[in-house]
Amino acid sequence: MPQSLGFAHFLGQLDGLGRFLLLVLAVMSIATWYLIASKALSHWRMRRHGHAFLNRFREAAGLDEVSRHLGDAGVHDPFSHLTHHGLRAAEQYQNRSGSRLVESGSADEFLTRALRRAIEQDTARLEYGLTVLASVASTAPFVGLFGTVWGIYHALVNIGMTGQSGLDQIAGPVGEALIMTALGLAVAIPALLAYNAFARANRLLLAEVDGFAHDLFAFMSTGIRSDHRLPANGALAPRGA
Repeated sequence: MPQSLGFAHFLGQLDGLGRFLLLVLAVMSIATWYLIASKALSHWRMRRHGHAFLNRFREAAGLDEVSRHLGDAGVHDPFSHLTHHGLRAAEQYQNRSGSRLVESGSADEFLTRALRRAIEQDTARLEYGLTVLASVASTAPFVGLFGTVWGIYHALVNIGMTGQSGLDQIAGPVGEALIMTALGLAVAIPALLAYNAFARANRLLLAEVDGFAHDLFAFMSTGIRSDHRLPANGALAPRGA
């Protein structure tokens, strides 16, 4: 009677190394799908809050109204986070003591540093998990291939020990060993697609944030639509202060 082959039989024939490689692939797959779900939900929420804040920002009479809105609604997206840092920079510059290195420079330089720090923080937050996805996409196929090579080696050794070298005796064990390669590809392909999708989404979002940072800097440094604790002339501080 022919021996029953398949995935269940393959699992039963795995040795310690084979089980370890299968566990590694399982952990990679769980991490990949967790990041896909969590980052997709995070991007959706970020986009929704960002669009709502930008609409509120464009309709606001001035930055003082924007500041009150941030105090009520909180910071939930890169655009509101950037504005929050800019408004805090304006307050800190007006209340500066002049004794700290971080307070050196003109008002525009102080604001530029604050906005740049905010963008760097948002960039780091958006890139969270991308390294894991890239690592899984690049290593999972090789983990599966190593498991296949190891399985074929043991299958050939067992065939040699039994002395049965017919095609039906070789095709089954070798075919089962190829399951590891298929599992490696099944783990790597979603990770690769997710990495490319999130990298593109981050790039587009950061381009929008960069453009908004230029607008916000113009509003605050020239006084256009800005009345958030600013001097009467509308600028962050008098030139040469």
